Amino acid sequence: QVHLVESGGGLVQPGGSLRLSCAASGSIFSINAWGWYRQAPGKERELVASINWGGSTNYADSMKGRFTISRDSARNTVYLQMNNLRPEDTAVYYCNARVVLTMSDYWGQGTQVTVSS
Repeated sequence: QVHLVESGGGLVQPGGSLRLSCAASGSIFSINAWGWYRQAPGKERELVASINWGGSTNYADSMKGRFTISRDSARNTVYLQMNNLRPEDTAVYYCNARVVLTMSDYWGQGTQVTVSS
């Protein structure tokens, strides 16, 4: 089992920045990849960025150049640095951990990000 807790969301003005954190506990060794997803009202959940155990990253096209995913293995924490935020980035952001061996996905409770003037 993996337990994920997100933090760092909030209200920010357009053009501003936020850093989200996702702290993991439990069977950390079993995680093959981490991801950040988001879900806006009335829309499906979408991938924002991911990072695998080897450190390779992947971003959705609209986030490239603005968002950066990183991992601190010593703290069992994954971060999402979000710069130049836009109103359309407003959503609940969820942390995800994937365990390939058991074909399991674990999710955090989500953290609200609101971009508004």
